[in-house]
Amino acid sequence: MKVVKDLGFKFIEYSNKEELNSEDIRLVDLAIDAQKTSYSPYSKFKVGAALLLENGEIIQGSNQENGAYPSGLCAERVAIFYAGAKFPGIPIKTIVITASFNNQLTIDPIPPCGACRQVMIESRNIGKKPIKVIMVGSQKIYEVEDVALLLPFNFSNVNDAVK
Repeated sequence: MKVVKDLGFKFIEYSNKEELNSEDIRLVDLAIDAQKTSYSPYSKFKVGAALLLENGEIIQGSNQENGAYPSGLCAERVAIFYAGAKFPGIPIKTIVITASFNNQLTIDPIPPCGACRQVMIESRNIGKKPIKVIMVGSQKIYEVEDVALLLPFNFSNVNDAVK
């Protein structure tokens, strides 16, 4: 039997960070600050991430390029892997992603790449809780209530993955 399904989802768009709650504003500021440690001599595209763990810890990450492309790593994965190494098993509540080109915040929010989405899904499933994703641009901010919405047909071999 043929069944047509819809994968559409809702997200929130803000016009500036002041519309966010105080916890998320702090994460936005820390994600922007994390761009300072970006090593991006090739693309000049600086990405910063800040994530809030359920235990209250905040982890920052920045993209790290490498001349032996594709050996670099995205800001999101830098932060997530550090969180996993430092605080294993602690769920991630929120991740904020920012990006700048030529030291100017991008106008539109930059979404995570497919590899980062998959890593976020794995982290979500390990922590057994949704991860809120906030993507920040200079003229708008997108908030998605759960990273699973950004990668609906994801793969995970984690037992008891969150449904």
